[in-house]
Amino acid sequence: MKAIFIAFDQAHYEAVVEVLDKCSCRGFTSFGTVHGRGSATGDPHYGSHAWPAENSSIITFVDDSKVDSLFARLKILDESKPLLGLRAFVWDVERSL
Repeated sequence: MKAIFIAFDQAHYEAVVEVLDKCSCRGFTSFGTVHGRGSATGDPHYGSHAWPAENSSIITFVDDSKVDSLFARLKILDESKPLLGLRAFVWDVERSL
């Protein structure tokens, strides 16, 4: 099992949930509004007067077999609107209840 953390511009929210649906990744937790900036490119997303954009994030736990398909679809979404920004990270899950 893998944990996938997805951070993205809030404008991507519905599209990210649609990607999860298409990959049969039913369960997820959304962290709503989060702030940050990319490590190499992109504008900060601080929700402030100077930097008004905001991010959202989602974590989902999926079978190993779903990771490649999910990442491929997320990459397509990111590349369709590169100025918005989307990043995804995978961790191994050692145990779950």
